[in-house]
Amino acid sequence: MSTEHGRFVVVPAAYVFLLREQDGVTEVLLQLRRGTGYMDEHWAAAAAGHVERGETAFDAARREAAEEIAVADLDLEFVTGMHRTRHDLPIDERIDFFFTARSWTGTPRIVEPTKCAELRWCPLASLDDLPGPVVPHERAVLDGIAAGHIPPYTTFGF
Repeated sequence: MSTEHGRFVVVPAAYVFLLREQDGVTEVLLQLRRGTGYMDEHWAAAAAGHVERGETAFDAARREAAEEIAVADLDLEFVTGMHRTRHDLPIDERIDFFFTARSWTGTPRIVEPTKCAELRWCPLASLDDLPGPVVPHERAVLDGIAAGHIPPYTTFGF
């Protein structure tokens, strides 16, 4: 994508994976996308969205969590920045900022029922048992989180 000045532009987005310990098992909160026009009927981060002009990725993550799942005061931990594209689909190149949060205030709930059909806590250690399908680039990040290591910079689709 380019603008009137001809320079290459990427679209930034922020993603939040809420994590909790339940009976000694780390779980991640996922949402089932529906009615969004992108990756509908795929499981994805509980909260995610575009970074708005003048907003940091951290601020976008907090805003999206409040708007989509009604949680605040997130203790965000940066996981990775992902530069991605999909050569087989008409999609702009993206830069995605992924965060986890292990503490927050409020009880996660669906705030936008026209975009989210379900929220579900899923065991992080049992990624093969996740509901499917999972958005592919988000699955790559979940794999890294579950393995205990993901580089601070990742790529997807190149």
